[in-house]
Amino acid sequence: MINFIALKEKLKIPFFDLFEVYFDPGTSETKIAIKDKGIILKEPTIIAKNTRTNEYIFFGKEAREIIGKTPDFIKVIKPIVSGVIVDFDSQLALSKKFLEKSVYLYFNKRLIKPPIRIISVVPSIATEIEQKAIIDSFKKNGINEVYLIEKSLATAAGCGADVFSHQPVLIVDLGGGLIEISIVGSAGIISQKTLKTASESMNRTIYNYIYLKYGVILGEATCEELKLDLLNFCNEEKISTVRGKSLEFGLPKTIKIKSSEIREALINHFNQVADGIKEILENSAPEIVDEVNNQGIILAGGLSKIKGIDRFFSQQLDIKVVQEEKNYSATIKGLIALSQDKEKLAKIVI
Repeated sequence: MINFIALKEKLKIPFFDLFEVYFDPGTSETKIAIKDKGIILKEPTIIAKNTRTNEYIFFGKEAREIIGKTPDFIKVIKPIVSGVIVDFDSQLALSKKFLEKSVYLYFNKRLIKPPIRIISVVPSIATEIEQKAIIDSFKKNGINEVYLIEKSLATAAGCGADVFSHQPVLIVDLGGGLIEISIVGSAGIISQKTLKTASESMNRTIYNYIYLKYGVILGEATCEELKLDLLNFCNEEKISTVRGKSLEFGLPKTIKIKSSEIREALINHFNQVADGIKEILENSAPEIVDEVNNQGIILAGGLSKIKGIDRFFSQQLDIKVVQEEKNYSATIKGLIALSQDKEKLAKIVI
């Protein structure tokens, strides 16, 4: 098989070397990195549209800040759900804005823009049509080359695992739209289970819990803050004061929420993750289970930062669990690491 990536590297034209960009279009957050420069952008994957003028007016952080505060004709859109594009035009506009804020800034002083290659991740559950939508969203923004890599492989590499070795590794990526439980090795995904009860689903659960228990309606941003501030598995009791709208009177109401309440609301989500890990191990070969038992389970993604979550899964599964702060940005770091060796990269590109 012809190694197209390695071939193109050899056919470089002076002054027109490819500008390599790494893209992690997450459900909650988009991350962009540039070769030899590292991560240069982290923005919420949110965009706001003026439906009267049919123009996109707020992007990323600005769009997140106006959620629930806008008139009816301004629509806040999340163009990516569960890791795949659900609103192509919005994602096209958002990708363009993010590229302008990060990548294109490096071309301001150049007379000629060099060709750009983007290496992006895509969930393993994405269909060919969904994969093509991601590629098209870049191509229509003037990107010359687009390569896709399965997200679990990039995440594993970003956690320090050698995805090309024959030693399997179990990665649990606790993301915003998807929870991906994957056993990776030999340059591929050996087995995988995907759950849609991820971070954004948890926010909705907190909303319903507070609504039913206190008769108070909270905003989406408030639910996210409660989860990040209070949730822990260390039996550490913290209290947060929040204000919402009283269901009974329709007026502002202040309530105090405890860590134990957030844990009670979300425990079923984490039990489902533990059950998913058990299921994937039960269906794996004895050799794989033995390797996982020796190395432990690696946690990644935003929710991997929750205090005591490693202890929770370790007690549930009786297996060592590795929790590291650096694994929060493991996916984008994995893309950077994998791109260093173009021969190996060619083996895992979709």
